[in-house]
Amino acid sequence: MLITRAEETDIEEILQLQRKAFMVEAAIYNDYTIQPLRQTIDELKSEYETQTLLKAIAEGDVIAGSVRAFVSGDTCYIGRLIVHPDFQNRGIGTRLLREVEQVFKECRRYELFTGHKSKKNLYLYGKNGYQGFKSQVINEKLTMMYLEKMNDSRKIVF
Repeated sequence: MLITRAEETDIEEILQLQRKAFMVEAAIYNDYTIQPLRQTIDELKSEYETQTLLKAIAEGDVIAGSVRAFVSGDTCYIGRLIVHPDFQNRGIGTRLLREVEQVFKECRRYELFTGHKSKKNLYLYGKNGYQGFKSQVINEKLTMMYLEKMNDSRKIVF
């Protein structure tokens, strides 16, 4: 598994992967109108221009996972960590998360969010050191859980 920056030519494949991955989330919440399923190619191209998109490449040059991130202030905001359903539970999500942290190692903290019923996501983030710090009720079906991780590698040791 190779993790590298996505190229503009990967955008369409990443969008298709996003739709497959978020169908699982949509089923959990019984809501197939979630934004990741409605995102357009032009919207993703715009994100590509302003964010860092990483991809995980499996055998056969298949994009098995992706994540995007950007920095504001001293925080790296991580979003759309996705893994193809056929490639889940193989450590790809963890590797993508760690690679984002490495790319943005100068940041003081990392922040991401997921839905309250997304148990696999919450488990993944928790085992990688992310802790909840706030929640936001979106509607009667969905509460967003915001998690953060402080960058311990920036601590100064005397």
